[in-house]
Amino acid sequence: MAQPKILLTRIDDRFIYGQDVELWNEAVGSNLVLIVNDEIAADSRKWAPMRVAAPEGVWTRFFSVQRTIDIIHTATPRQWILIMVASPADALALVKGGVPITKISIGHMQAGEGKRPITPAVAVSEADVAALKELQELGIELEIRYLPSSDSDPIQLVIQERPQ
Repeated sequence: MAQPKILLTRIDDRFIYGQDVELWNEAVGSNLVLIVNDEIAADSRKWAPMRVAAPEGVWTRFFSVQRTIDIIHTATPRQWILIMVASPADALALVKGGVPITKISIGHMQAGEGKRPITPAVAVSEADVAALKELQELGIELEIRYLPSSDSDPIQLVIQERPQ
């Protein structure tokens, strides 16, 4: 069976937000945006605003992490996929579950308790850092990039050891 055509996996806890997904969709040329999140997949009331914000002519699907792992290999060659996840943990679960992800772009991870800011748009917890390190050890290319036209910030900002 052919591998699914995953053009990019993006960590952005806002999922489909404003022009961001439109710009990313244009940059990678996807025709399917796959929102992978257990909470959102379980609550169809959250789908409508994201479907409205999705670019015209682009399919949007909402799957749990496990459902994605279970069915991603049934994607047709005509499906060019942009995967959106909220966290490094979800991305790691997908990779460990056999989803053929080669590159992850980190765009937005909201600040909160137990998180440290890395860039104006990215804050990470120790669990986030551990998951990103493991992804990198598994050979996944990682970048921090807010928009396709932005310069990327070095991933070392995230995964470097913090001074004690």
